[in-house]
Amino acid sequence: MSLWSLVSHMPPEPFSGLFGEFPRDLRSLLGDWLENQPWEFITGADSFCTGAAGALLSAMVEKLRGLAGGNGQQCQALQHISNLENTYRRDPLRLVAIVKGILEGERAALLKRDRHLPLSFHRRQEELKFGLDLQRLQHRVGEIQALQERWKQMGDGTRGERGRGEDLPALILEAVKELEGAKLQVLNRLHIWKRQQQLAGNGAVFEENLAPLQKRCENLVDIYFQLQQQVVAVGGELGSDLLSRLLERLNTVLSALVESSFLVEKQPPQVLKTQTKFQASVRFLLGPRLLQASAKPYVVKADMVTEKQARELALGGYGTPESTGEIVHNTVAMEINSTSATSCATFKNMLLKKIKRCERKGSESVTEEKCAVLFSTDVTLGPSNLPFHLQALSLPIVVIVHGNQDNNAKATVLWDNAFSELERVPFVVAERVPWEKMCETLNLRFMAEVQTSKGLLPEHYFFLAQKIFNNSSASPEDFHNRSVSWAQFNKEILPGRGFTFWQWFDGVLDLTKRCLKSYWSDRWVSGPGKGVLTPSPHPIPIPTFPLPSELGGEGGQRGGGSSQVENIQPFSAKDLHIRSLGDRIRDLGQLRNLYPNKPKDQAFGSHYNKEQMGKDGRGYVSTAIKMTVEKAAPPGVSPSRPAPRPGEHLQLAGATPRAARGSPAPGADARHVVRLQRPPCCFQSVPGPYISPRGQQVGLPFHAHGLDGASQPWAKRGPKPGVNPRWPRARGWHPAEAVVQPVPLAAVSLPGAIRAAPGLL
Repeated sequence: MSLWSLVSHMPPEPFSGLFGEFPRDLRSLLGDWLENQPWEFITGADSFCTGAAGALLSAMVEKLRGLAGGNGQQCQALQHISNLENTYRRDPLRLVAIVKGILEGERAALLKRDRHLPLSFHRRQEELKFGLDLQRLQHRVGEIQALQERWKQMGDGTRGERGRGEDLPALILEAVKELEGAKLQVLNRLHIWKRQQQLAGNGAVFEENLAPLQKRCENLVDIYFQLQQQVVAVGGELGSDLLSRLLERLNTVLSALVESSFLVEKQPPQVLKTQTKFQASVRFLLGPRLLQASAKPYVVKADMVTEKQARELALGGYGTPESTGEIVHNTVAMEINSTSATSCATFKNMLLKKIKRCERKGSESVTEEKCAVLFSTDVTLGPSNLPFHLQALSLPIVVIVHGNQDNNAKATVLWDNAFSELERVPFVVAERVPWEKMCETLNLRFMAEVQTSKGLLPEHYFFLAQKIFNNSSASPEDFHNRSVSWAQFNKEILPGRGFTFWQWFDGVLDLTKRCLKSYWSDRWVSGPGKGVLTPSPHPIPIPTFPLPSELGGEGGQRGGGSSQVENIQPFSAKDLHIRSLGDRIRDLGQLRNLYPNKPKDQAFGSHYNKEQMGKDGRGYVSTAIKMTVEKAAPPGVSPSRPAPRPGEHLQLAGATPRAARGSPAPGADARHVVRLQRPPCCFQSVPGPYISPRGQQVGLPFHAHGLDGASQPWAKRGPKPGVNPRWPRARGWHPAEAVVQPVPLAAVSLPGAIRAAPGLL
C-alpha cells in the first residue's frame, strides 16, 4: 500500500501550507511515483548528490511527458514541465529539499491519524536507501579509477609533488567504509528473511524469492573485487600499514558476505518423527558468481546437532560437531543452474534413523528439547581459489518417536517461532511474553491452519484470556497488560480438565478445520457471549467457539418457549464428520431462527447436504442418520417410544455416536437416528443382522410387507419342505429385494440401534 493512496483520501486541512512552490495538483499527477524515488537519502552537496538530484529532476520531467501523452491533462503537464525546468535545472538540490519536506509532512499527518505507517512503506524505504548507497559506491569506485588514470599520466616528478594525489587514500578509505555499511544492510536483510521464514512456520505470509537478495550480494562482491584491485594497484603509495589494514577490512567484508549467503532455502519439518523421510534444500547465493569449475563437485552434508552444539557454533566454533542423530542419505552435490542463475543442494530422501537424547534441564520433557540440522560444505572461491567452510543451521527441530508426542512438539515450535529474537544465541527464547503478542500468534496460527481469511475477534481473545489465566470475573481491559508464561501455555493442566491450554486450542483448530471451516468463514460460528434467545419461540443455537469444557468439541445452545436456555451436548469432530453441523440444525425442529430473526434455512441452507431418496445404486433403501433432542426423563423412569404407526418413518434411535458417549448436557439429550426415506406399512423381525461384504457396516434386514419400492415384497405362501422353520420362508414369507441400507458402526452402535427401534421386534 502506497503512502499516497492513504494521503489522497484525507481532508486538506492537515496539509495546509505544505504545498507552495510544488503545487498539490502536481503532487496528485505524480502520485505513487514521487514516493518511490530516494529523495530523503540524498544528503549533502557533493558531486554525487548533485548528480543524483539532477537525475531525479530529469526522471520527473520524463514522467510528466508520459502523462501528457496518455490522458487529457496535456496542457497541465506541459506547464509543470516548463516550470520545473526553469526553476530547478540549475539547482536540482533545491527540488530535492522541497519534495523531501512534502513527503515528511504527509508522513507526519498519517502518523498523527493512524499512529503507524504501512509495513510496505518501511520495506520500500530500505530498498531505496540500499539502491542509492550502491550507486554512491559505484560512483566512488569510478572516482578512484579516474584518479588512478590521472596518476598514470603524471611524471615521477609531478607525482612526487603529490598534488591531487593526496585525495586517493581518503577516497579509498571512504569507499571501504561505505562498502562495510552496505554489507551490514545486506546482512540485516538476510536476517529479516530468515526471521520471516521462521514466522511462516506459524502461518505468516512469506516472500520466499531470494533473487533480489542474491543480486545485492553479487553487486557488493563485484565492488569488493574492484576496490581490492585498486588498493593493490596503489599499494606502494598507501604505505604498508594502511595497505594491510585496508586488505584486512576488505577480506572481512568478503567473508561475511560469502558465509551469510549460504542459507537454508527449504526448511526440514520442525516436528520430525524418526524413521520418516523428509526433504530440505540449501542455497548459496554467491555460488553462480564465485564457484569455480571443478572436476569434483562440491558436496553438502547434513548432520543433526543439539542446542548446545548449535550455541557453540554460533559463538565462534569451527568445524562440524559430532552428529547427535543418524541421518540416512545426508550428502548431496551442489548444483549450479545456469538458466535460473542459482546454486542449490536439494535433499530429497533424508531419514532420521535414530536420535541420541541429551541431558534435559529440570522438568523439561523430550518435546521441549530442541535440536537442528547443520548443513556444511567446503568450497574454493574466486580467481585466487580462496578456501571457505560454509555452514547453515536449520530452524529449531523437535524430534519425536511417536505420534502422541506431536501435539506438545508443535507447542514448542510455535512458541519458539513466535517469540525468538532476530539475532539470538541458539535457541534462547523468552519464558514469558505479553498477552497481546500471544493473541497475534494464536490468530495467525488459526487463520493458517483453518485456511480462512476470517480471524479471531476481540471477544474470542477475551474468552481465551479467561481460560488461560483462569479468571472469569475480569474485564477485557484487565488482560491488556498481562503476560503469559510457557508453563501456562503448555505445561500446566487447565483447572478441572486433563489437558493444557495449547492441547485444547489445537483441538479447536482441528475441529474447525475439518468440520466448521465454511461456517466460520460465513461467521455462523460465533464466540461466547453472543445473543442466543430470539423474539421467536424457538431460537436457533449459535454454536459457541471455543467450547469451554470439551477437547476438540463444538457446543450449542437452544432456547425453549420460555427464557430458559439449555445446552446441547457438545459435538466432537467425529460427530460432525458423521453428520455435519448444518444437517444437525436442519434436523432439530425446535430451532427456527438465527439470532435475531433470520430463518435457519436461509442462513444454513447452503450448508445442507442433499439427502438421497429411494434406493441407491446397490438396491438398498436409503437411510439417513438424524439428530433429535429429547427432554431428560425423571429419575427412575426410562424413556419409551410408541411403535410406529402406518405412514411413519422407521427410526433406529437412542444411540449416540461412540465418541459422544458420556454424561449428557443438562436438560437436553442429543440423539442420532437412522431413518428410512420411504414409509413402510408393516414391520416384522427377521433373524440376525448381517455383516456387509467389506466388514465395515451392519445391515438390518426386516419384513417389509407392502414396502413401497420393493420389487418382491414379502408375500404369504405355503411352507416348503426341507427348509429351516426358523427362517421366514419356512413360515410362508418370502424376502423382498429391498433391505435397510447398512449402518456404519462408527455412527450408531448395533445394540443401541436395535433396542431403540420399536419397529424391529
